[in-house]
Amino acid sequence: MGALALTACTSPEAEEDATPVDVAQDWSTAEPITVDVYDSLANYMGTQGGWFGKVVKDKFNMELNIIAPNVAGGGDTLYNTRVSGGDLGDLVVVSKGQQMDELVEGGLLLDASNYYESMANVQPFDAAVEYLNDGKDGVYGFPTAVSSIKPTDPSEGLEPTFGPYLRWDLYAEAGYPEIGTLEDLLPVLKDMQDAQPEADNGQKAYAVSLFKDWDGNMMVMGKQPTTLYGYDELGFVLAKADGSDYQSVIDSDSEYVRALKFYFDANQMGLVDPESTTQNYDTMFTKYQNGQVLLSWWPWLGQSAYNTTENMDAGKGFMLAPMADQEIFSYGAKVYGDNTMLGIGHDAEDPARLAAFIDWLYSPEGVNLNSSQTGAAPGPEGLTWELGDGGEPALTEFGTQAFLEGGADVPADWGGGAYTDGVSALNVSTVLPKDVNPDTEFPYNYTFWPSYQETVANPLTEDWSGQMGDAASTMEYLEANDQLLVAPGASYAAPADSGEIETIRSQVKASIIEHSWKMVFAEDEAEFDSLLASMQETANGLGYETVLDFDMSNAEDQNTEREAVAAEFG
Repeated sequence: MGALALTACTSPEAEEDATPVDVAQDWSTAEPITVDVYDSLANYMGTQGGWFGKVVKDKFNMELNIIAPNVAGGGDTLYNTRVSGGDLGDLVVVSKGQQMDELVEGGLLLDASNYYESMANVQPFDAAVEYLNDGKDGVYGFPTAVSSIKPTDPSEGLEPTFGPYLRWDLYAEAGYPEIGTLEDLLPVLKDMQDAQPEADNGQKAYAVSLFKDWDGNMMVMGKQPTTLYGYDELGFVLAKADGSDYQSVIDSDSEYVRALKFYFDANQMGLVDPESTTQNYDTMFTKYQNGQVLLSWWPWLGQSAYNTTENMDAGKGFMLAPMADQEIFSYGAKVYGDNTMLGIGHDAEDPARLAAFIDWLYSPEGVNLNSSQTGAAPGPEGLTWELGDGGEPALTEFGTQAFLEGGADVPADWGGGAYTDGVSALNVSTVLPKDVNPDTEFPYNYTFWPSYQETVANPLTEDWSGQMGDAASTMEYLEANDQLLVAPGASYAAPADSGEIETIRSQVKASIIEHSWKMVFAEDEAEFDSLLASMQETANGLGYETVLDFDMSNAEDQNTEREAVAAEFG
């Protein structure tokens, strides 16, 4: 066993049951079980069905019952309730920082040391496993999005995680107007909305549509425009990717308040969907599919929903806007993995089978199948993709329909149902999709395949490329124009909140979120300013500075780790 597993044997629990267990066995004929999966990233709640559910059933004879706080609502309520009950789940997908620490200390995670030696697909990433479990005297968690790519290189594919993505066809109709800053988007969006006030389905179209599902320390849609200027959140702090600036989100001149003002101005101009305060992500996504929304801060929202083959062949779709002052935040590839971990619940019925399942998720087959929601991995070989005569992977006709033409129905022998309904609900990648699949020697992410590049050339992308200096991709454009700011891929996890900080944070973030939404839909600028002052006064009265000092220290520690990993691996 590796050094980590040997160290793990010193814990009392490991000494009680330290006999290695070989998980590399045929689980298909084992007794059927249902596994409760508490998944902090999942956007679906219930039994995993469709083609991925069939694969899990066929290989492991188990069903995944997804428990999703994002769907259940109530913020941390579901997590706290289940932790208080002593059983978060049989398989858990949680933050590797505070939540992992709490679960280990509370005895809710199983020490998987005696399974780890036989987890052959995880073993190549032993350094990341050891890093994650450092100081915990056991193997309690397995890292996600591990990578062999340099931490100073972007982890994303051909598109960044964030960016100002416009309905390019309407932007073209407006004459490709110059966009200097975030605020300069507003008159452009007004012209676009005026040009197409209704979508093809007859429903009203809006430049901006918002949702509340993912609100955390702040209004999540308020945070997104800050990424255009190189910032990402850590608690109540906005930290710039290069460590050059740290902001309190409630400061009057913060990028977060600037984003709220952007939405306020947009709403004053009639550009914000009035259903934003009540709809969820799924409802909003459907509007993107229907062409009812004209701006997306994420390519995996606007492009995924609307850029079908039919639309792109007609020259319609979302593409990155040439905003002159943007410096888009990019996550560097993480040798030690991302901020989420997989773990086995202490009271899981069949922990060896769960260890085998986790190990499979790191295999080329598992990465291909499980990452298809989050990282453009190609799904099942033989269904959505195949190897050509020259050994190069290419999408099948079915894969083209499923990924590029608005969806496809899966044959019964593959599980049936719509392809999208069968996608893994885990919503987490074990291995970075940009990494190379050792079985094909091409990246898992199919958008990097030469065959895909040839397939997707269309009037939309050709027009965009012509306007963007003949760039072959968004990432190429951003890198060529020095508009990408890469945060080196350190696997930093903030320490757990103390009881005092947790209590203050819970109250403060609720107030920040409430005030933020009210500010967006304020009657006039005077009310906006009044609400901002109220937000600041309320937050400070609740003890905001105590939490801010904690978050600020963590943000600085995060940057120190980024600098260290860049020096070591960059």
